[in-house]
Amino acid sequence: MAHYKVTLAYDGTQFKGFQRQGQERTVQLELEAALRRLNWQGRAILSSGRTDSGVHATGQVIAFDLDWPHTLEALGKAINANLPDDVVIRAVEEVEPNFHPRYDAVWRCYRYMLQFAPIRDPLRDRYVWRVWPPCELDLLHAAARLLPGTHDFAAFGTPPRPGGSTIRTVYQATWQEREEGLLSFVVIANAFLYHMVRRMVYVQVLVGQRRISLEDLQAAIEQQKPLLPGLAHPQGLALQQVHYDPSVRGSIVDRRTGNNEFDLPE
Repeated sequence: MAHYKVTLAYDGTQFKGFQRQGQERTVQLELEAALRRLNWQGRAILSSGRTDSGVHATGQVIAFDLDWPHTLEALGKAINANLPDDVVIRAVEEVEPNFHPRYDAVWRCYRYMLQFAPIRDPLRDRYVWRVWPPCELDLLHAAARLLPGTHDFAAFGTPPRPGGSTIRTVYQATWQEREEGLLSFVVIANAFLYHMVRRMVYVQVLVGQRRISLEDLQAAIEQQKPLLPGLAHPQGLALQQVHYDPSVRGSIVDRRTGNNEFDLPE
């Protein structure tokens, strides 16, 4: 029996989020069904965190125990063969038995896609939040510069457990202009509150549209003063990467092949 760390990607459009919720279609439900076809005997997989209904991921991380006599590459391919088209395993590692994808994470990176357009775009709308009127870019950049640091983000989300801390450390928060009218917001933190990234984006859009001031945002960050309610739409958000310190929970190299990743089909 070995303990495996698996990195995966999914299109969240047709999922009711990551976490299992009865018989609702969730990413966890699909993954566990695929693993059971490989004789997995566990009760629940471990994950780096949950994502909301409609939210995507390119770097979600899970872990599970499995008796698997073949290579890591074969395991990844076997799981993928039993998954639907909107979920894919990207990498598989064998790790120490005490590795936990949530509690051992050093930081997490989310990306949010925003588009300024007066009418919908059927080819993009499932992956971006379309906003109109557009934001003033200098105000968006100024708003993002207020976010890094260790703060009480109570005005931006709720903790995973009732009564938990709302203090988080944001290492980076930046807006990047990808092309005319299309922007991405990249934020890296040690951990996030429930709805924190979507709330951050929504509030920054309010600033960019001059519906609230930079001073209002600063007061929310430093003094937890409430702001206008609302969240950015879920489809613009993707969990991009979860980073671990290899010196704390090192991988076990696949001595049969030396590989821990495999090529995905085009």
